[in-house]
Amino acid sequence: MLDRLDHALRSRPERPAVLTATRTGAPRVRATRGELAELADAFAAALHARGLRAGDTVGVAVRPGHRALAVLLALWRLGLRGAVLDPGAGPDVLRARLALARPALVLADAAAQAVAGWARPLARRAGLALPELAGLGPVATVGPRLPGCAPALDLAAPRLGVPGQARVDGDADAVIVFTSGTTSRPRAVVHTRASLSAGMATVSSLFDARGDEPVLGGTFFVLVPSLTRGAPVALPAAGSRLLARQLHRLRPCDSYLTPPRLRDALDAGARFHGRVWTGSAPAGAGLLERVRDAGAAEAWGVYALTELFPAAAVESREKSAFDGAGDLVGAPLPGVRAERDAGGQLLLAGPAARHRYLGEEPDPWVRTGDRARLDGTGRIVLEGRCKDMVLRRAENIYPGLYEPALHVPGVELAVLVGIPAGDGDERLVAVVQPRRGADEPALRRALSEPVARMGAARPDEVLLARIPLSGRSRKPDRAATAALAARRLGPAR
Repeated sequence: MLDRLDHALRSRPERPAVLTATRTGAPRVRATRGELAELADAFAAALHARGLRAGDTVGVAVRPGHRALAVLLALWRLGLRGAVLDPGAGPDVLRARLALARPALVLADAAAQAVAGWARPLARRAGLALPELAGLGPVATVGPRLPGCAPALDLAAPRLGVPGQARVDGDADAVIVFTSGTTSRPRAVVHTRASLSAGMATVSSLFDARGDEPVLGGTFFVLVPSLTRGAPVALPAAGSRLLARQLHRLRPCDSYLTPPRLRDALDAGARFHGRVWTGSAPAGAGLLERVRDAGAAEAWGVYALTELFPAAAVESREKSAFDGAGDLVGAPLPGVRAERDAGGQLLLAGPAARHRYLGEEPDPWVRTGDRARLDGTGRIVLEGRCKDMVLRRAENIYPGLYEPALHVPGVELAVLVGIPAGDGDERLVAVVQPRRGADEPALRRALSEPVARMGAARPDEVLLARIPLSGRSRKPDRAATAALAARRLGPAR
């Protein structure tokens, strides 16, 4: 699909490609299709002039947008492997990860270099940190260069001799995305050119973007399929109120926002149009219903992993109609195979699945870490994370089976966590985050019925509190939530 995108950008160079928003929310063209293609050509020539060749690894610390997409196109054209640097992972982990990937060059914008340098104390407050980039290898600046930044990538490098398309097959590595692990054993997902293309093709079939209607979203899996079909893509505004104005002015046919961003936009009074997609973190039926109530024709929850994007999808009406235990995430998408191992863990395979973890042997099955079952029609129903199990009175309790029942009207987020009971056992606590303006006594009364139906998993305590989030996708941080519950509730009586 990236080959098709390169051709599509050049066929109608005058049309808008990437949009941002003014203070009033009105769309503003950040880059045309021709400008995006020209920037990708310049990046490819600069990288080729530095001696990089197919198979080399390039670290990428560039904010999502037209420059990051142009970098991806240049890497693809030359057959280079991109290693995505996440400033939310912490410098020690990133240093270990980059030692494993061994980049020949690190491309970073001024913001990433500030996080690694003079703005480190300020960035740390926002949960962002990068190691000193120069210690990882040669660094080149992408975009405007500020004092103290590395030399800029040479966009005037000669283009004679730069390959139009590197001669590499689909099994060649395309991108490395670091996910989990420790500084001693960092884990990195490796996608090949074939698996990356398959994932983007699946997204394209879901979105079905049309050429004259804008799409809202900032990830590569939104940008590439939409632009290939000719649709301009608007990057979501950073502030919730501005995002609400942007949605009102843009009226996108498709919008992709993470659940935390959706909740913030709804609280800011956002109205939606067309189809809305959300994923990367749990999205309950209540959230999807709120999105439809705010004007969306359809609201979809997407089940996806770094190792396989996307795997399944479910529309709000189907999710709301599900009355079984657990969290329905939908039927596997075309080409995706789903099975369970002996312990009930969900295994996935398909053309879009990662090839391997860096430094490990290839494995066709992705071990999701989610307990799940397949219902009578083959739909995936999640039952919680394998490692999130709570042991109480010799009873194994899987939170994901019961958490959906806690999402009564007025609840924004809800998780079940275990905290030490002082005797080797655990207390089960339901930590519930009320929606802004919710009446807390009324909310507790509403929760009493689903709590009473939980049987052996009935929580010992119900705590109303704001749930900590973590990671790029802002998922509930269960460890931090458990620590919060332990502090608030004190020792077991």
